[in-house]
Amino acid sequence: MAGSKPQTNREKALLAMKIPPPDGYYEWDGKDEDDRPLTKEEMQEGIKQARKKMGRPVGSRKTATTIRLDDEILEAFKATGPGWQTRLNDAVKDWLKTHSPA
Repeated sequence: MAGSKPQTNREKALLAMKIPPPDGYYEWDGKDEDDRPLTKEEMQEGIKQARKKMGRPVGSRKTATTIRLDDEILEAFKATGPGWQTRLNDAVKDWLKTHSPA
């Protein structure tokens, strides 16, 4: 169209949503529960779960830090699988029971 301003991607998407797809909108056949569209309540619960804060639990007494370790120490702890940081933390706490940090 002469004189009309170019559409943004958002405007194009909104316009596309107004035009029905050629095969029509999806309708659930009632057979496969995995294909069933979410109810409004299920959708709201999913959004609520996605918005939950991630990270350390409230009241955690741990501080994020950066430390350089020898490769063999890091490899040994990583080789033990998930939770290796916790095991490394426990090993340092155990060491502090019998040694002075200074």
